Amino acid sequence: MKFSISRDALIKPLNLVAGVVERRQTLPILSNVFMSLEAGQLSLTGTDLEVELVGRVPVDGDSEDGEITVPARKLVDICKSLPDGSTIEFSVSSGKAMVKAGRSRFTLSTLPASEFPSVDEQGGDLSLELPQAVLKRLIERTSFAMAQQDVRYYLNGMLLELKAGRLRMVATDGHRLALCTADDAVSVGDASVIVPRKGILELSRLLDADDTLRLVIGSNHIRAVNKQFTFTSKLVDGKFPEYERVLPKSADKTVIGERLELRQAFTRTAILSNEKYRGVRLKLSEDTLDITANNPEQEQAEEVVAVEYQGDELEVGFNVSYLLDVLSVLDGEKIRLSLSDSASSALLEEAEEGDSLYVVMPMRL
Repeated sequence: MKFSISRDALIKPLNLVAGVVERRQTLPILSNVFMSLEAGQLSLTGTDLEVELVGRVPVDGDSEDGEITVPARKLVDICKSLPDGSTIEFSVSSGKAMVKAGRSRFTLSTLPASEFPSVDEQGGDLSLELPQAVLKRLIERTSFAMAQQDVRYYLNGMLLELKAGRLRMVATDGHRLALCTADDAVSVGDASVIVPRKGILELSRLLDADDTLRLVIGSNHIRAVNKQFTFTSKLVDGKFPEYERVLPKSADKTVIGERLELRQAFTRTAILSNEKYRGVRLKLSEDTLDITANNPEQEQAEEVVAVEYQGDELEVGFNVSYLLDVLSVLDGEKIRLSLSDSASSALLEEAEEGDSLYVVMPMRL
């Protein structure tokens, strides 16, 4: 195996692939990147057995086809340390990989390509094409609500639902729920799968172009393909909660406020909230929202914000971090907060027509 390539062309796919590779692996081969050269195209593959990413880049000039695996992190660090615009010459002989650039020489250990595991190649039940920007928006608006290490393993990921031509993504950790819908985005059959947390975060990292992406959904895998990469993730085998039952139906109290003003008020009040529980108290009266927080040191913060509200007075407590997460991903000028009483969850959305809904459970303070 032998080829030469510019450092700048190699570093982008290499960085993407190395992001999938875990630093501490029980299998040494999993900390390596699989390199395959065929007909002038270099493919780089990284996997942790849950998620697999293949990056592709063309190679110019004379080359010899072949395949090998080399330590991913070391190869990335070598490429990053080389000067911009340098040309890398890569060759394999006697079980060692040689990397040359200018006056620099590196010899890396290798492991046989035949030992490198691949995520099962299976055909998908459904295939659809959609703009990368649509998928990226769905993920960015919902991913913060995924659970991290919940014993309810099906919450440690995101629901991807195809239904009646719309594509919807839903995430919840049991305390809050985020939902974003792209209407008329697809014209294939219905499907409902749970993509694991790592798969969602890696896929979000990849989506930065304006072109389309092909999604292939199988019984236990999801695959995203474009010219630059092929991303494959195993699916979570479980049943996602019936999220539509969580959406408040009888919220009769509506608050409309300026998003940025509320976000700044919550940010300031959060400074003196209890560091463990992050609780703030919202007190609603006519056209006024009073936000207070206190902590075990007997310190207190209070903000009064002018809002549009007509109705009975109401006091309710929330985790301020959950409210701030929602206000950070919404982009409308005004937001609508719908409530029914102090023991019921709140529904947050953009005041104008939006594609996202957020549910936050109240706290007892």
